[in-house]
Amino acid sequence: DPEKNKGLVFVNEVKGGNIPKEFIPAVEKGFKLAMKQGPLAGYPVENMQIRLVDGSYHDVDSDTLSFELCAKAAFRTWSKQAGPVIMEPIMSVEVATPKEYMGAVTGDINRRRGLILGMEMKGELELIKAEVPLSELFGYVTSLRTLTSGRASATRTFSRYDVVPKNISDEIIEKNKR
Repeated sequence: DPEKNKGLVFVNEVKGGNIPKEFIPAVEKGFKLAMKQGPLAGYPVENMQIRLVDGSYHDVDSDTLSFELCAKAAFRTWSKQAGPVIMEPIMSVEVATPKEYMGAVTGDINRRRGLILGMEMKGELELIKAEVPLSELFGYVTSLRTLTSGRASATRTFSRYDVVPKNISDEIIEKNKR
């Protein structure tokens, strides 16, 4: 359940004192800090589970900073192999429009990577329900007014996060390499 496991779920399975107890919080802190700048385009990692199973220490040279840095290095090494994805907010959109503008409105929603969920008549207006990525909704009200001669209205509310399509994700990652 993604809502239940927000942030870092840190499971300490170290047995036999291979890592002294006082260094375990430093390992957890290192992973939390590393999550702030994730492996894809520097965006933070929202949820992650780590199982600490073993390690070692040196009586003289080990300190909390060393374990924190080690956790950050482990994150950099292994996070890309975990199959990370970029997520985007998806908005529920409801558009009330006169029937004669339905084709233009639904076409515009489709161009914005929207998914039409349903349509129904409500009095003299057609009510269109859709889900559209937030990034595609900038300037939407102006566009809707233009398409419908100012006769349509829209509301939007947050729905959920969803995976960004690969072609767009690749673009985002490439842009952030520069």
